[in-house]
Amino acid sequence: METQRELSAEVILSVRDVTIALPPGADRTNAVENISFDIRRGQTVCIVGESGSGKSVLANAIMGLLPAGVTPVCGSMKLLGRELIDATQRELRRIRGSSMAMVFQEPMTALNPVMTCGEQIDEMLSHHSNLGPDERRSAVLKIMDRVRLPEPERVYRSYPHQLSGGQRQRIVIAIALILRPGLVICDEPTTALDVTTQAEILDLVSELQRENGTAVMFITHDLGVVADIGDEVVVLRLGEMVERGTSEEVLGHPQHPYTQMLVDAIPHVSTQGRPHIPSRSALLEVKDIKKTYVSRNWFGGRREVHALEAASFSIQSGETLGVVGESGSGKSTVARCIARMIEPTSGNICLDGRDVTHLEGRDLSDFRRTVQMIYQDPYRSLNPRRTVGESIIEGAVNFGASRTQAWERAERLMQLVRLKPESLRRYPSEFSGGQRQRISIARALACEPKLLIADEAVSALDVSVQAQVLTLLGEIQRATKVAILFITHDLRVAGQICDRVIVMHRGRIVEEGPAREVLLDPKDAYTRQLIDAAPGRDFTFGRTPDLNGLAAT
Repeated sequence: METQRELSAEVILSVRDVTIALPPGADRTNAVENISFDIRRGQTVCIVGESGSGKSVLANAIMGLLPAGVTPVCGSMKLLGRELIDATQRELRRIRGSSMAMVFQEPMTALNPVMTCGEQIDEMLSHHSNLGPDERRSAVLKIMDRVRLPEPERVYRSYPHQLSGGQRQRIVIAIALILRPGLVICDEPTTALDVTTQAEILDLVSELQRENGTAVMFITHDLGVVADIGDEVVVLRLGEMVERGTSEEVLGHPQHPYTQMLVDAIPHVSTQGRPHIPSRSALLEVKDIKKTYVSRNWFGGRREVHALEAASFSIQSGETLGVVGESGSGKSTVARCIARMIEPTSGNICLDGRDVTHLEGRDLSDFRRTVQMIYQDPYRSLNPRRTVGESIIEGAVNFGASRTQAWERAERLMQLVRLKPESLRRYPSEFSGGQRQRISIARALACEPKLLIADEAVSALDVSVQAQVLTLLGEIQRATKVAILFITHDLRVAGQICDRVIVMHRGRIVEEGPAREVLLDPKDAYTRQLIDAAPGRDFTFGRTPDLNGLAAT
């Protein structure tokens, strides 16, 4: 991060005393209240805070994209001296793209699934320039190459679903930057990406920013990202600005208790590590499991994809084993094989000394009671049409418990995950993301499993809520002795919760050992690459951060 770089004195965006009201019946009167800050040319200002702090509302207000009923009631927002609050929709359409643009969090939602990627970038040029078709195509291919998309000609003709998540996000960045706007708003653009892809996207945004002198408003809840890219930081809490300053000041010496809480919640790989678990008989043993997918084309051609190759490891009762790696490394394939959601091509899976690799029928049903999953997205893993209580008791009732017994256990589980038992009669839509993930944990525990598989269970959560859920999992594990297979692409999280870690790359295990040893003294080049790509790594990998450059001391 270039903390000492010279920045232009020209103010691109000026926000002064802005208050945005929420519609009647909302949890609070205003989404944001009396917010003020400036962003100069070439500067990155990070807006941080938890969900509900008003970050995205503020961004949408600047872009003129607020929903009905949410309105600015006072203050000023000026882009290059031009007032945005009283601008008409026609005026806003003219300056969106040409003077300001936005990079959204989820590229699959931001992109049109029935238009090719080339057409979607070209749309910006056709609306805001006088270039002819050939000139526009040339410009689109040039920006695709500039954002380091492979084979621009192929990507031009591709639809969003045919690209990876990182490639889709590069398309969204290309759309935002092709007209070189003065301001780019990035709304959590790297939250769902692997650490290496995340690092590439952050480097790309910074590089293009330096080339074009673009002002960047970067919305995030990850202070590790702030440490890497931020010049200044604005901290929001429930719509109020509680702290503002340079990234060095805010991260190194936070003044407000809320900011201190956010800094403390950053996952940290302690130099002490988790307590060592004495060796004993394994609960789960995985021996040389492989998974190969075979596809055939219309002409009889055969293609094999080796998703998993000869993976072997074990887990003890009461232990947490982390599985880390990028998308496509084989992490989720391992989980699905162990949970018997897919059939391994070869190898053996033993639980409590029993080979469960090829179980069928009633035996397979009984096995699934002992292995339960916690999924990544708490908003999709619960049935919105059923009460929380019905979702939690479903598994136990299916395995023979009476509704009365299952409901009594559900009430105890709600207390265990720190929610009120009365909440069992409410619907998922009435809870926050963190609360829904607690409910998902309670549902997984309802069948009294011996093994929990947590598949990216905290990656969609704010850093403070993430810390609460990780602490909760640790407490539950100590109380129940359940083993946890924790799948994540975030090495910081793995270092906080895991006893041991295995690192996967292209279907193979490339490193394995105690979490502290693997993450603080990696032996494999790929592990070192993952650690080097982690946002704010000087805060989280046992090093002392030097905030005058954020280099390890």
